[in-house]
Amino acid sequence: MKTPENLKYGKTDEWIKLEGNIATIGISDYAQDQLSDIVYVEFNKDVDDVVKKDDILSTIESVKAAGDVVSPVSGKVIGVNKGLANKPELLNDDPYEKGWICTVEISNPAEYDTLMSAKEYETYCAGRH
Repeated sequence: MKTPENLKYGKTDEWIKLEGNIATIGISDYAQDQLSDIVYVEFNKDVDDVVKKDDILSTIESVKAAGDVVSPVSGKVIGVNKGLANKPELLNDDPYEKGWICTVEISNPAEYDTLMSAKEYETYCAGRH
């Protein structure tokens, strides 16, 4: 399982990369592995939508299951990876780069500080098997 050190992680398997006050959000390698072959991505939020922590950003469907991607932080959506609609498999192939879900201009930086480090997330995932 890949767990980049420069990212933070939520208990619902989202990752977040913070640059200034812009957060890029996606699903972890663990999450894509659990879902298996992802076949469809539906976006529940669009650019300029305001989101609260734990709001549903998108729904991902795979051959095994469907799952919601929730926002680990509050803020305003400033970008959505619409390319996933035509190539949902990017979430399996490259969850940390090409498979990002959206970008959010965060409004409460303290929420970011509550997320897990890569090491904490790996420990959390190991206890779930």
